[in-house]
Amino acid sequence: MILVTGGVGYIGAHICVELLSDGNDVLILDNLCNSSRITVERITVLAGARPSFIEGDVRNRPLLERIFTDYPIDAVVHCAGLKAVGESVREPLRYFETNVSGSVNLCQAMADAGVHTLLFSSSATVYGECVQMPIDESCVLGQPTNPYGHSKLMAENVMGSIARSDPRWSVGLLRYFNPIGAHPSGLLGEAPTTAPNNLLPYLLQVATGQQKELSIFGDDYPTPDGTGVRDYIHVMDLAGGHLKALDYLQRNSGVHTWNLGTGRGYSVLEMVNAFERVSGMNIPLKTTPRRNGDIAQCWADPGKAARELSWCATRNLDEMLRDAWRWQCQNPHGYEVDNLYPNTSEPEDVTMIRLVRSADALFRPNTTRDANKTIT
Repeated sequence: MILVTGGVGYIGAHICVELLSDGNDVLILDNLCNSSRITVERITVLAGARPSFIEGDVRNRPLLERIFTDYPIDAVVHCAGLKAVGESVREPLRYFETNVSGSVNLCQAMADAGVHTLLFSSSATVYGECVQMPIDESCVLGQPTNPYGHSKLMAENVMGSIARSDPRWSVGLLRYFNPIGAHPSGLLGEAPTTAPNNLLPYLLQVATGQQKELSIFGDDYPTPDGTGVRDYIHVMDLAGGHLKALDYLQRNSGVHTWNLGTGRGYSVLEMVNAFERVSGMNIPLKTTPRRNGDIAQCWADPGKAARELSWCATRNLDEMLRDAWRWQCQNPHGYEVDNLYPNTSEPEDVTMIRLVRSADALFRPNTTRDANKTIT
């Protein structure tokens, strides 16, 4: 069984679908601070199998001890954490407590339980303002430009240290670049519970009238059009990379690092233009000063993942934006189905099945309906 912390969050949910579809038993631990319990049902519909679910926090050590006692955990995918750059600048202590202390707590519980396979959701922010482009795993670390990046780097250092101290550990550090998109069914996607901090979720809310305009934070960067450049990767490609990395860790001990990106950067204005082309919508823009903690450009050299994991991103920018737009159109209020269909009396799972079919997505009719296993 694989424990996925933060498994009903945006990235974690897509990982769970892939793990379950590949035949793995999955236990999700999530405190629901930026996610919805409804996501568990949607994962079940898409994967044709139900994950076990526990509402809880990785900072709760007694809870973790009970989980590792009561469930046959073989490996952990650690996605739980806070991820907004701007928010981390305003609330650094909250980020260090959650992302660093939570990770230390999890590693201690794993060590006590004799579970030594760990895959960590890290970030390209650990590279800081790297002058080398594209960025490969040999780039110098240690100067992230914001507390979020520092918290990820500190957690990486903790995990690298334990892997080097004990040969039983197999640790994978996956440095994400910029995940966007959604499951092609339209059932899973990014649903911020507060004002979005990332480009695409905010752009989608502008397109649906929930926000007045899209703020461009700085148009004077040393880039071709003056706006920031990022490597955007489809969340389904990212999720697939986790399966490849877990398979690698089953056969190789030590600490291993991989960039998960496409190797291609797009500017903010390129993203806006591409979205307008894909959606047919017009996006009003407003230029504002740069945000603290942002960098000019960042894109990956994913060659190491290709060589060692036989993994590469396959979905292009138009696919990422189409899937994200489908998600937004089908779920304008995120995972709140009652808000989406106020006049329907059908059960949640029936509504979801109808949505999958209406999107011409693959639906597996043998979905299990086992009750959630919970620990209180």
